Formats: sequence, structure tokens, C-alpha cells
Amino acid sequence: MIEAGFAQVAQALLWPVLVLVALAFVYALWSGGRTLMEAVQRARHPGFRALAVAEGVSLEELELQVLRQIEPVRLLSRLSPMLGLIATMIPLGPALQHVATGQGAQALTVFSGAFAGVVLSLAAASIGLAVYSVRRRWLLGELLAERKARGVAA
Repeated sequence: MIEAGFAQVAQALLWPVLVLVALAFVYALWSGGRTLMEAVQRARHPGFRALAVAEGVSLEELELQVLRQIEPVRLLSRLSPMLGLIATMIPLGPALQHVATGQGAQALTVFSGAFAGVVLSLAAASIGLAVYSVRRRWLLGELLAERKARGVAA
């Protein structure tokens, strides 16, 4: 009884998880493109700064600004693989049932969809990790420069 309930809940989660995987992939592509555009701007304008340093802004506020800018891609790189695993595991039970009943073609169709979800989520995580690493380096460099400009030890 409980197992059947769990199976129904898991099946109900499949479409929301697939939607989240698709959104993660689209966001990864968008943030990757945004980072490439920023790289072009930084190459053309050596003094380019992504941190908005205004009069009276404390270093703590700047650190929070850095975190706000990079936290979404950090979460993307960490959550996407989990979503991919969920997208793979949910259809696994029904696919194995198809195999057990000799319906290999139907099982293959289910497996193809499951593997597509994990591939997209891993691609999103990879892009997210690359964007996170690059943007973190840039923003921490800007924060360090601001600390030096203010005469504060790092």
C-alpha cells in the first residue's frame, strides 16, 4: 500500500522535474552567454567592473552583492545533477516492468527520455560551474581592488 503510494507520488513528480531540468538548461545557456558577453566587455575595456560601487557602500554590502551575483549559478551547478538523477530514476521502475513483460521497445522509449533529462541537467550543471568559477574570480578580484583602494587589508 505504501509502496504504491510512493510510486504514484514519484510519477507525479516526473513532469515538474522535467520542466525544472528544461528551465535549468535554458538558464545555463543564458548565463553562459551573459558571461561570454561580459568577457568581451572586459577584454575591450580593461577597467570594466561588474560591482556597483557607490558612495557610502560598505565592503560588507559589496561582499553581499558578489554573493547575490554568483549564487544563482552556484545553485544551478549543484541542483541540476540532482534533478537529472530524479528525472532518470522515476521512469526506471516502469521501464524495468516493460522489460520484465517482454516489451523491450517500450522500455527503450522510456529509457531514452530518462537519459535525455540527465544529459540536459549535466550540461546545465557543467555550464553553471564554469560560469560560477569565472564570475567568482572576476568579482573577487574587483572586491580585492576595492579593498586596496580603501586601504583595507585583505
